[in-house]
This record gives sequence, C-alpha cells and structure tokens, in this order.
Amino acid sequence: MDHVKTDKAPAAIGPYSQAIVANGFLFTAGQIALDPVTGQMVDGDIARQTERVLENLTAVLDAAGLDWNDVVKTTVYLHDMAHFPAVNEIYGRWIADARPARSTVQVTALPRGGLVEIDLVAAARR
Repeated sequence: MDHVKTDKAPAAIGPYSQAIVANGFLFTAGQIALDPVTGQMVDGDIARQTERVLENLTAVLDAAGLDWNDVVKTTVYLHDMAHFPAVNEIYGRWIADARPARSTVQVTALPRGGLVEIDLVAAARR
C-alpha cells in the first residue's frame, strides 16, 4: 500500500490517511469542507461547502498523479437531501466529461457539522 498525502488538502483529523493506493486503485478518505490552511470548516452554504470538498478531492487526486477522468466511483453524503440539486450542479461542473458511478445518501450528521462529504475510488497509475 502507498499512502498519499498533500498539504493542499486538509490533514487527517484522526487515525487515517487522506488516501491509499492499493491493488491498482486509489481510495480516498471522505472529504468535508475543511480549509487545508486553517483546518477549519469554510463559512458558507451548501454551494461553498461543496466547492471546498471538490477542491480538496482534486488536490488528493493531483497528489496521486490522477484526475477526475481516473475516478470510477464516488459516494456523496448529504445532511439534507434537499441540497441534492445544488450539489449535483456543482459536482457536474467539477467532473466535466468524467462520469464515474455515484451513490448519494442522506445522513443524520457529518463531522464538524458539515453539510456534505464526498469520497472516491479511482484507477491508479502507480
């Protein structure tokens, strides 16, 4: 296994890695809307939080030498399914022509009071 780490995404806030490459795949930890510089949640609504989450995931992909075209599966966790249209629109802009499989689920709560969390699996080139 190869651990992926970048200072352009939030440091792990527990006993886990930002991402692991194993058996030809990259597995990321879930990303919430933490600012990688301050370690604090970004201010703002679901749109701002979603943008930050996708910025964080992009930084992890970049650290692994990958991009959204390598992503095969994402899971989106929403505190409120009413946010789905806004998240879906922003997500679509970020992934462009990449069309990974995706699951979206509503959860009771997310770390640090977040509104959205996303994790992904990508085909690794390492």
